[in-house]
Formats: sequence, C-alpha cells, structure tokens
Amino acid sequence: MNDSQASPSWCFERLQTVRFGHCDPAGIVFYPRYFEMLNELVEDWFNQGLGIDFGQLHGPRRVGMPTVSLHTDFRRVSRIGDPLRQRLALLKLGRSSLSLQLEFCGAADNSDVRVQFRQVLVCTCLDTHRAQAFPNDLRAALERAAGAAAV
Repeated sequence: MNDSQASPSWCFERLQTVRFGHCDPAGIVFYPRYFEMLNELVEDWFNQGLGIDFGQLHGPRRVGMPTVSLHTDFRRVSRIGDPLRQRLALLKLGRSSLSLQLEFCGAADNSDVRVQFRQVLVCTCLDTHRAQAFPNDLRAALERAAGAAAV
C-alpha cells in the first residue's frame, strides 16, 4: 500500500486487545492471528455497522461473502496487552463485490500502523458458489455506509 494515498474515510472501527493466544513464543502477534482478527472485524462491521446479521446471512439466507483478494502489509509488531484500533473503510461497491481497506493501529496513535489490508469480498450463493448481486437489504446498508464515509 502506498503511503502517499489519501486517507480513506473510515466507516467502522473497534478496539481489540492483543491476547496471549494471539502471540507466538517471541511474544508478538503470530501473523495468521491478524487474519482471524480481520475476519472478526468484518463480521462485526456487518452485525454492528451495517445492521446485517452475518450468521443469518450465511446460515438460513445462504449468502456467502468470501474473500477473493487479500493484500497485506505488516508494518510493526504488536505485543501481548497492546490495544489495537481496528478500522475499516469501504473503497468500492460493485454489483456483487466490494473492496475494503482495513488497518490495525496502536490505540493511542493512528499513525502507529501495525498492519494494513486491502480486501475484496464477493457476494455468492452458498448453494451454487457462484457470484450473485447483493440482496436488497445488504445493498442498501452498504450504500448507506458508502454515503456516510463520503461525507
């Protein structure tokens, strides 16, 4: 990711404390745990930020949101006990896909970026595993998020 890019408009954020289970024997976050935290952040954005129940979407509604592209830059280490400010920005909304920028920073200083992600999710039917248009309620929630982030 390029440091010269304009700052995105963050549409969702939360705090998470680095726990013992996130760390390797060196006492720093074991990199696969960042991907688990990333997935949790996206789920929380759906549930809390968009008001769309992620479990219902994947369960009874049979709508999947798999990652089709993920770019990651590891910038600095995080250690047990560190609070991380996790932020998500909706960069692009298509018919059946969306692009996100996400970053985890030290809680006290947003310039203390630990890891950055660019992620593309695609809306799929879990019965056929083919791309499909976003359901109407999800599209409306995503458009509200995109509109709020643009303000």
